Amino acid sequence: MFGTKPKSIKPKVIWKPCKGSQELTLNCPADEILYEGTRGPGKTDTQLMKFRRHVGQGFGPFWRGVIFDRGYKNLDDLVSKSQRWFPQFGDHAKFYGAKADYKWVWPTGEELLFRRIRRLQDYWDYHGQEFPFIGWNELSKFPSPDLYDAMLSCNRSSFLPTPECPHEIPLLVLSTTNPFGSGHNWIKRQWIDPVPPGVIMKTTVNVYNPRTGVREDIVKTRAHIFGSYKENPYLSPAYIASLEKITDKNKRRAWLYGDWDIVAGGALDDVWGDWNLLPRFRVPSSWRINRSMDWGSSHPFSIGWWAETDGCEITLPGGKKWTPVAGSLIRIFELYGTEKIGTNKGIRMGPLELAKQIRKWDNHLQSMHWVSSSILAGPADNQIRDVRDGETKTIADVMETQGVYWNPSDKAKGSRKMGLELIRQRLQNAKTGEGPGIYFMSNCKAAIETLPTLPRDEDDMDDVDTESEDHVYDDCRYEVLSSNYRNVGNFGCHFPGIGD
Repeated sequence: MFGTKPKSIKPKVIWKPCKGSQELTLNCPADEILYEGTRGPGKTDTQLMKFRRHVGQGFGPFWRGVIFDRGYKNLDDLVSKSQRWFPQFGDHAKFYGAKADYKWVWPTGEELLFRRIRRLQDYWDYHGQEFPFIGWNELSKFPSPDLYDAMLSCNRSSFLPTPECPHEIPLLVLSTTNPFGSGHNWIKRQWIDPVPPGVIMKTTVNVYNPRTGVREDIVKTRAHIFGSYKENPYLSPAYIASLEKITDKNKRRAWLYGDWDIVAGGALDDVWGDWNLLPRFRVPSSWRINRSMDWGSSHPFSIGWWAETDGCEITLPGGKKWTPVAGSLIRIFELYGTEKIGTNKGIRMGPLELAKQIRKWDNHLQSMHWVSSSILAGPADNQIRDVRDGETKTIADVMETQGVYWNPSDKAKGSRKMGLELIRQRLQNAKTGEGPGIYFMSNCKAAIETLPTLPRDEDDMDDVDTESEDHVYDDCRYEVLSSNYRNVGNFGCHFPGIGD
């Protein structure tokens, strides 16, 4: 009828965040967001929509995103979910399915790429590119923060506001993850432990601003948001039942409750326990003392001082009597070359300075009577005997000028897997007392923090992930292999498959 008020058109809702973590993540103002918690709150959908909400806002081809995973299988799941949602918006977005493309492209120029990335050297495929949106699918699959940190250099844009689009383009990094996995430890340390969920961490950086020509303070922000399957009304109860039935108690706590206070990783967690930890005490003079070393420069070096028991009884602090099985190994001291455990970054100390540090701590251990016998040469990474470009002296040669000597480590075929099994058996022996064990004094923080979360290699479950922070493990492995070969027959130490 003429003059009547037209009926309002109700907009069609394509996707709406569930109340709780989805809504919080979508609206969180932090530059870097970790969407973590249990399985099932809808993290993947939220990640896709965090990118999609800025499509068609005037940024055009400058709004470019990439979502990473370590494997194509889970990228396929991401793509499948994007194909469920994106066509419903009716904006003629097109998906290019060839692996060389594997991306969405919008008529207005925006792009969202899906990419597999595994190793730090893969970063160079993206160096110099601009991605104002970066997503990480299941961040805990990545054994160290190296790739995450490297890709932050690509979280940028050359877009400048215009009269048609007067807004600054957002720079966002959104990662999704559950507890558990090879990256559990570094994620917990960098994201979970510092602040509660939803609290924004602020870091002020004084930088030169090329737009103004002066230095100024820039505040970068980071937050983690906890999500639970209980927030998602679309989940099947049968799915929750499958989580309830998980037999691995750590995985069950991780996936059902989003619990970060678990032992996770895979290679040693099932045989590691309080039985492997000892208070610090003075080592009997009859016990053999030596060092082991895994060399590192850009990555941490790891040096362990070891006492090998001879079957005598000792008195621990507090008065408890203890008689470790002869041939057991006790890590009594360590040097770990990093500014912060969990970053997998070395301090680039040269071999001469490191040798001086080793001698200093040798003298300290003896002068303070932690040990009273000579400290002998032990096994070290064999790369210290490699001649480096343009030099005639090896790392071993340089260290010997300071009186620090090393024996070759066992790098024979199969030694990596054999070393893992020997360490596992010694960790178990420490609990049962049925054979030579391996123990760690409470002052050996790097060993206690990195060994329980050491991940297995996804492609070879009989080995550890060499991209993880495995440097303490390597020096322990050299020592265990060396001790085993040295003592077969001496203490009756024998392991199946060794010396048979």
